[in-house]
Order: sequence, then structure tokens, then C-alpha cells
Amino acid sequence: MKGDPVIDVVGMSRRYGSGKEAFDAVRNLDLSVQEGELFGLLGTNGAGKTSTLEVIQGLSRSSAGTVRVLGMDPVRNRKQIRPSLGIMLQKGGLPQDLTARESLAMWAGTCSNPLPVDEVLERVDMRDRGDTRVKFLSGGEARRLDLACAIIGRPLVLFLDEPTTGLDPESRRNTWQLIADLKASGVTIMLTTHYLDEAESLCDQLAIMHRGSVVRSGTVADVVADHPAQIKLHRPGLPLPALAGAEVRVENDLVVITTRTVQETLTELLLWAQHNNILLTGLDARAASLETVFLSIADQFDHHATLEGASA
Repeated sequence: MKGDPVIDVVGMSRRYGSGKEAFDAVRNLDLSVQEGELFGLLGTNGAGKTSTLEVIQGLSRSSAGTVRVLGMDPVRNRKQIRPSLGIMLQKGGLPQDLTARESLAMWAGTCSNPLPVDEVLERVDMRDRGDTRVKFLSGGEARRLDLACAIIGRPLVLFLDEPTTGLDPESRRNTWQLIADLKASGVTIMLTTHYLDEAESLCDQLAIMHRGSVVRSGTVADVVADHPAQIKLHRPGLPLPALAGAEVRVENDLVVITTRTVQETLTELLLWAQHNNILLTGLDARAASLETVFLSIADQFDHHATLEGASA
């Protein structure tokens, strides 16, 4: 049976400005993250992810609703909570003239029970760059140093804001493994990322935000389950048969078939082609993925917003 969530957000809103100039970056948000869970917060640029993280981390106050981290208010009880948090922001602010090792040692000095500096440099594949000044690190190396600062204090709750941006493929995979190891050790993690394969690989639960609200949430399987698959092919010489439960549209020379039963639809299509001695060219059948769901959400809600604007 699950206990109290480590992160509990109920009806949270974050408003900037006032009066006619007011802007709601986040609206009536509900989130719950259990101990040892890796929760992904996804969304397009401007969806409200960073504003949400800032409130949960205690860096800014919510305009409405309640937020609890480890059972406490992250703003009012910041002094008690802060030693248990690890935070990796989108952009680090380490002194440029210190070496990577000196920067991490300085950060460790703010922690009550830090890990050894060289051990953490090893974990983020930075041991051989420890004596390099921060200003001479590549973008990917700087991100790995930011991650090192976030984990050196042995956090119970870790916030990672786009942790693998700028990393090469090998470094990304190594970072994924480090994050998975941290989760396996019991650390509760909240992650934002623009890499949907990263979310699919790492997240236990996720929420997709659009224009300040959560529009889909659950496991990756939950989010993908209700989304149809697509079959694409070049227009054949004959009209397609009626495909049970499928929607067919033509885009120039391309036929796009949307179906929730991709295997049955594809089988029916191939049998029809065989019976009529037709070669199906450009055939591409894809089950729903987090990427297709994400893109369809952005298209769907932007389309609705356009219609609302036109009717206003």
C-alpha cells in the first residue's frame, strides 16, 4: 500500500503580473510523486514546466493551491527541506575561473553530508576533467558538472531540468544509467526533458503539460494506450477497401490510415493488395509512441485555441 507522496501538488497555480497584464503560467495543477519514483514532466516550450518546478522546489510561491515536499511547504519550511533536495537547473551558475574539482568542492561545502568529490566526478565521467577551469568545459561537460553538484549532497529528492541537453549520445546513455541507479537506491526524481526516448526509458509516471495545464498523465503505457497507430503508403492504383474501425485520409500522393487495431487493419490491407495484385509502395506502419502522442496533443490543443480565437 502506498504511503504519503513525497511530492504532493493540489490545485497549484502560478500567476505572473496583475490585472489585464496577468499571465497564468500554470493553472490548477495536480501532481503526486511517490517515494523512489521517477516522474517526468513533459511539454512544449512555454507549457509551464519550469514555473512548476520552481514552485515545487521552493524557489517561488504558488499563486493558489498547496504544495508539499516530504510533507512540508517548500517555501515556508525551506530551511528544513533544502538539505534533502538536489537541484539541477537548466543553466548552471558556477564560477568560471574555478576548476571543475574546485567548483564541486565549493558546492560540497554547502552540504551537511556530501559524497567525496572525486567519487562524484567519476560518476559523471568527469574525473579526467577535474583540473579544467569551468570556462573551458564544453557545454556537455558543464551539464555533467551541474549534475554532479545536484547529487553530491546525497539528496532524497532530486530535480533534473533537462539534464542531458548538449550531451553526446554516449554521455546521454551514461547519464541515463546514473539516473536509473539513483532511482534504484531510493531517490525520488522529478525530470523534465525534451527527449521523448529519454522519458520512455526512464519514467515510471509522467505528465504532459500544454499551456499551463496537464493534458495527459499516467505511465507511458497509459498515455500511449488510447492513441491510435498510423499506416502510411503511396496512393495505389485502386481505391482502398473499407477498413473496419479505421479512418483514411489522402494527403497529396500519400494515404494516411489511422487505426486502433493496427495488426488487423494492416492484415486486411495486405490481403486486399495481394488479391488485386497491387504493390504497396512507401508502406510504413507505426504503433503509437510517446512522440506521436506528444505531437498530436500540441496540434490538437493549438487547433482548438485557434478556433476559440476565431470565434471570440
